[in-house]
Amino acid sequence: MNKTILAAFGLLLLTLPAQAQPADPSGTYLSETGETRVRIARCGGAYCGTIISVQGEAKDVNNPDAKLKGRNLVGVQMLSNIQPAPDGFTGQLYNYKDGKTYNGKMSFAGGKSMQLSGCVLGGLICRSQTWAKVN
Repeated sequence: MNKTILAAFGLLLLTLPAQAQPADPSGTYLSETGETRVRIARCGGAYCGTIISVQGEAKDVNNPDAKLKGRNLVGVQMLSNIQPAPDGFTGQLYNYKDGKTYNGKMSFAGGKSMQLSGCVLGGLICRSQTWAKVN
């Protein structure tokens, strides 16, 4: 009887859906506004997102560090320390439009888009955008 119950339990476990692993976020993404392209790739033990093109002002004029205000935005790491989390990825998001870095989350929808959320006050206030994967 015990072997029958164990066998039935084993079969039941096989029919349950496997827990989804986070998708590999690597690729090039276009911001919701269409102004910024970011390439996400491995960097060390995490992922990073580097700006590869920007429309309009191409300098980091809002950076709080006066020495960095004149740097070109292309090549700036906009997403850093992106690590897998139970519901996607977490990390830091640099917003060159206000010069601030936010704690953030990323999730993916069918490999064609990325939902980015940057939060302040321990996650009380968040702003989200959907970026399209372009490669």
